[in-house]
Amino acid sequence: MSSPIPIIPPRLALIALSGAMLLASMAVSITTIALPALSRAMEAPVSAVQWVVLIYLLSVTVTIVLAGRCADLFGQRFILLTGLIIFTVSSVFCAVAPSLTMLIAARALQGIGGAILMALPVSVIRGMVAGERTGSAMGLLASMSAVGTALGPAVGGLLIAGFGWRSAFILLALSGLIVLGLAVKAIPASKQAHKTSRSLDLSGALLLAVVLFLYAVMTSGQQSGMNWGLSRTLPAILFALMLFIIVEIRSSSPLVPLTVLRNPAISASLITNGLISSVMMAMLVVGPLFLSFGLLLGEAQTGLVVAVGPVVAALAGIPAGRITDRFGVKSILVAGLSAMSVALICMALLPVRLGTAGYIVSLMMLTPCFQLFLTANNTAIMLAAPEEQRGILSGLLGLSRNLGFMTGASVMATIFITALGQEDLIHAAVNSVSFAFTVTLLTAAGLALISLIITLLSIRNKIKPVQA
Repeated sequence: MSSPIPIIPPRLALIALSGAMLLASMAVSITTIALPALSRAMEAPVSAVQWVVLIYLLSVTVTIVLAGRCADLFGQRFILLTGLIIFTVSSVFCAVAPSLTMLIAARALQGIGGAILMALPVSVIRGMVAGERTGSAMGLLASMSAVGTALGPAVGGLLIAGFGWRSAFILLALSGLIVLGLAVKAIPASKQAHKTSRSLDLSGALLLAVVLFLYAVMTSGQQSGMNWGLSRTLPAILFALMLFIIVEIRSSSPLVPLTVLRNPAISASLITNGLISSVMMAMLVVGPLFLSFGLLLGEAQTGLVVAVGPVVAALAGIPAGRITDRFGVKSILVAGLSAMSVALICMALLPVRLGTAGYIVSLMMLTPCFQLFLTANNTAIMLAAPEEQRGILSGLLGLSRNLGFMTGASVMATIFITALGQEDLIHAAVNSVSFAFTVTLLTAAGLALISLIITLLSIRNKIKPVQA
């Protein structure tokens, strides 16, 4: 008589998946606070040490779709555990790195693990919860991402002040080891659809990596010190993209099945995800500049005000999921984007008139709208995804988000500086900074309205599972 199969505690699995999402986001934010210490310890300029942050984001962006595809081919549990191992081992390498070059190389490896930790929890959790509870699960993951973003600078600052910059990576390594142990115990084995009949599209993966690398260089060229110029990078991007599409059409097992992108509703979700990510990055980039140079707040005051966003996001994630389950993804997508457009207009106008109080009130209005949209959008795609395509769709969600972040960081900063009329913020008049902030946020409100229009146009096209 065979022994009974043990029931896996869902709560333990949710903790493991939430921990993976938290680690991936914390690995970005915890290093931003370490840059001054790294610059002093490595005796390197800021333009060099900021590659510790940039290379992680670039590595995640380049590999996140491949991570999702590998999960579809080789099993979600196997790839998730592999990602946790890569993340944990690379964190150790970061902690013991003897030079800046070795640290950057270790961070590139850590980004591969981070890409898996960002992409896989969304698809794994879809297979573990009932359809009517998917929104709540997605809201939990969104909360953990926000918690990781907020926790990184706070915990990292304390550790680095007391024990040096290496302690931040030791924390990531220990946390990765704990989450790995939980995942081994709690995450069930996943079905592997058509494993024997499919292979990994390495040619497509290489071409997509080239496209994304060139796009990253184009959007962050000046910041990264690799400013190759739009006239050179844009034609190269278009040429590589054309080759990628040709390879995917001819491939028997494409990295990105183009039938996925032919579904109007799924395409709309990916596009709006990228647009709203650009809006989120506008707040992260332009918001602190306005607080410092428009409202003349000190560093500590600016940090406290900015921290309101992640805190509210962490609190709003789970309620956003429950609301999505209660009222349905279509209604919440429309409501979230409509409220976000209004909140962005308030953010553009109220802080200029009411100061810090106006900024905080507007931020508390805006952040739950972000959470509503992200939760409903992720839920819509995961509910529609066939089991054999959950990995690739979660990877495409992560890719659209990262592309939006890169675009927002570049385009929104350019709009701000253009409206300001000068690059020297230190000597800019307060009124000029306020005007530039208003213009940038009204532009962001326009992107939210465009996203709303795209969503409304796609509502009539019911999201259907896409055949492989």
